[in-house]
Amino acid sequence: MDNLEAANDDGPGELAGLREEFRGFRIWREITGDRVRYVARSQFPGLNPHTVVTADAAELRAALEPAREAALVPFSTTTASIARIYDYLLGGKDNYAADRAAAGRILETFPEAGQIAHANRAFQAQAIRHAARQGIGQFLDLGAGLPASPSTHEAARRLCPAARVVYVDCDELVLAHGRALLAVDEQIAVVGGDIRDPGGLLADPALTGLIDLAEPVCVLLVSVLHFMSADEADAVVAAFRDWMAPGSCLVISAGTSTGTDPQVITALQEAYRGTALVTGRSEAAIAAWFGGLILARPGLVDVWAWRPDSLPRPARPPSTRARFLGGVAHKPMRSVPWQP
Repeated sequence: MDNLEAANDDGPGELAGLREEFRGFRIWREITGDRVRYVARSQFPGLNPHTVVTADAAELRAALEPAREAALVPFSTTTASIARIYDYLLGGKDNYAADRAAAGRILETFPEAGQIAHANRAFQAQAIRHAARQGIGQFLDLGAGLPASPSTHEAARRLCPAARVVYVDCDELVLAHGRALLAVDEQIAVVGGDIRDPGGLLADPALTGLIDLAEPVCVLLVSVLHFMSADEADAVVAAFRDWMAPGSCLVISAGTSTGTDPQVITALQEAYRGTALVTGRSEAAIAAWFGGLILARPGLVDVWAWRPDSLPRPARPPSTRARFLGGVAHKPMRSVPWQP
């Protein structure tokens, strides 16, 4: 009985501190005679290490620390970055020669890229407002990129002034700019992390301290999934889709191989070589990301066509050799009315 009580003992203040620091792990202390050991076990798929057993609390903390450290992309002016290329396509100034050179190669083959980037931003802003109109007051922007107007919190707060927003990115420059320009109050956080590690992100105190996991949330995966392998993208969407509370909203935009000139995909892959993988998914594969959810009208469509009359939009090119799809869907909950 003594051993059982000890195993369930909350332990000293140090143990409580470990639990507070590493919320993604179940942490306890076991005492057998004169032997004391600390045990930590992951509570999320993909959150590593899975299990740690040690006699020393400091050693346990050291073993768990990598789970809290983000796999960040170091700042470099000589290597192009996804965020800075996108910034250039949007007409921003937070980019360097390497980014402009990569963007130039894209525009040589795909001159509509800038217009599509602007249309994607307009889709994102309208999707956020749509979620806010449904009563959602917390937003998780995954792969947020460099600040652009309107930002996620600006769009959300036009309808929900108390909206809470967490921006997530793995680029050191993005994080620095975000913390300087976006984190304007205690209801906004900028978190460093790799969205391909959902378990680690969802256990981060900076995220869980602001986002109520039991309440509906709008999860944004805007223009990020095509920079992953098919398996990675599918796993990321499934993890966040399953994690979202009922009544939540999922916003996705991504390039598709369906209806896109293969030469454009090749050109994009060459432009991003050394920076990121570019994967062209079929329209059917992108639609599958919304499995089990209810798509808001008009469904999964080109970003140009997602409620184009709701906000001013950039003019659609007279012809384009690439398609960029967007969709918004909610996770059903009977007690919360949803307007598709």
